[in-house]
Amino acid sequence: MKQLRNYVDGRFVESDRRFDDVNPVDGSVVAEVHEADRATVDAAIAAGRRAVDGAWGAMRNTERAALLYRVAAEIERRFDDFLAAEVADTGKPISLARNVDVPRGAANFRVFADVLKTLPLEAFQTELDDGAQALNYTVRKPLGVVGVISPWNLPLLLLTWKVAPALACGNAVVCKPSEETPGTATLLAEVMDTVGVPAGAFNLVHGFGPGSAGEFITTNHGIDAITFTGESRTGSTIMRAAAEHVKPVSFELGGKNAAIIFADCDFERTLDGMMRALYLNSGQVCLCTERVFVERPLYERFVGALSARIATLRLGWPSDSATTMGPLISAEHRDKVLGYYALARDEGATIVAGGGVPEFGDARDNGFWVEPTVIAGLPDDARCITEEIFGPICHVAPFDTESEVIRRANSTPYGLAASIWTTSLNRAHRVSQAMKVGLAWVNTWFLRDLRTPFGGSGLSGIGREGGVHSMNFYSELTNVCIRIEQEERA
Repeated sequence: MKQLRNYVDGRFVESDRRFDDVNPVDGSVVAEVHEADRATVDAAIAAGRRAVDGAWGAMRNTERAALLYRVAAEIERRFDDFLAAEVADTGKPISLARNVDVPRGAANFRVFADVLKTLPLEAFQTELDDGAQALNYTVRKPLGVVGVISPWNLPLLLLTWKVAPALACGNAVVCKPSEETPGTATLLAEVMDTVGVPAGAFNLVHGFGPGSAGEFITTNHGIDAITFTGESRTGSTIMRAAAEHVKPVSFELGGKNAAIIFADCDFERTLDGMMRALYLNSGQVCLCTERVFVERPLYERFVGALSARIATLRLGWPSDSATTMGPLISAEHRDKVLGYYALARDEGATIVAGGGVPEFGDARDNGFWVEPTVIAGLPDDARCITEEIFGPICHVAPFDTESEVIRRANSTPYGLAASIWTTSLNRAHRVSQAMKVGLAWVNTWFLRDLRTPFGGSGLSGIGREGGVHSMNFYSELTNVCIRIEQEERA
């Protein structure tokens, strides 16, 4: 059985407690994972402190940037290994992992190496009343040891999205990937070891949340900051732990994202975009759409066309190039999603498409599959409309006016993303700016420039990541103020 070990202070470390890494396609066990105990986590944090206080923290920006470039190159050299691990852990189609997850994992290191080399710092000159001057300039320093807790839906992409800028700023990291998807994180530790990242700068601990590695990281006094992507409820728990010692936190949490489709949209382009927004990664992306509002003259046509498109989705083996949708991540998550399918019926929804579990007649019946689903007919305050489901399901509802749909789309405690579909330039600007979200797309979805701010508000998170915004979170800024006296005259 393949062994996935912890990586602490430049060494791979075993543990007595272990758990299974399960393939969600057929329920098979693909690896045995070594669960880190408190002593292992403490050792990782102590190693991180030594690295920051030593040569790693003092390394020049150009040297760290060069090291990040080597990490990216090594990920690409081992592309097939990362691809296999990503697919084994998540069950997603290999085409998705090949075109999104692994390339983006490498790109994150290159992007933040580039940002590091061009990172701006502020400087101001102040004229004083007595004729002297004051020169103020900013110095950027590492925060210290950063706890990185990453999710299972895009495991490599979202782990590297945090690790790359944290390392670029000279921090050490103690990473805990989701217990559901430990494979690519372990490979990343191998990459760090291969390219010569100094011992202690990158540490990896496997485990769970309460009573395990997640809790051990967030409650340790030696952690200087915490960054987390995952459920809003877990974010609240971490925030309470961080508050005791007033540690900075960066949270990217859940979403109940809306799409607003106007009757003047480019219909086929909108339909293509919505199929991705609804069912990419089996709906297990924080940015996926769960609430679809369609202007009434287009409503019936859109619902019919969406149902026809869903029938063409191919639920299959990840290695099959024709597969367009994979399973959910775990039996527990499947039960949650199926619970919402049942709740939709109880709340009086019309099941437009799907709503059940597919049958394959092979080993996939032991996996964690559900049907892509469309529901309609629920009021805006129904639980299926207000609670994040995080699966391949959406509710489609008609609307009549622009002001009405803005109000309805914004009627949620979440504030992550929205998409607007229209050919009216004026409307595109009006509606996108009116959305109470961190990211509003117009006539597209999932298009990202990694330099732009990314994050949400409310239950969707705290802070922004991306480009200089990530670097600001992972840095401690010190203002240096120097008084310059007026030249003395003879």
